[in-house]
Amino acid sequence: MRKLPISTAPKDGSKVSVIWLDDTDRENTSLAQYRSETWLQKAGGDWDENDTGWWTYIDSDTQKRIQPSLWIDEDTNEDGEED
Repeated sequence: MRKLPISTAPKDGSKVSVIWLDDTDRENTSLAQYRSETWLQKAGGDWDENDTGWWTYIDSDTQKRIQPSLWIDEDTNEDGEED
């Protein structure tokens, strides 16, 4: 498992573990999904480019858009080799 910059994370709608800071600067690790405008439009509803970004559940019913700094590549070890 390796921590990588969020800019290298998959943005294909798959869910990945991310590291982000909440409003109190507490570090959180959550399962999140990047939602592009195209992905949101396919899901239906009234979406626009302001809704794009990384989303996670903060409880069983509530989703929040977050600004993660890192993501965790579960398939690669610290040396960059596939597990």
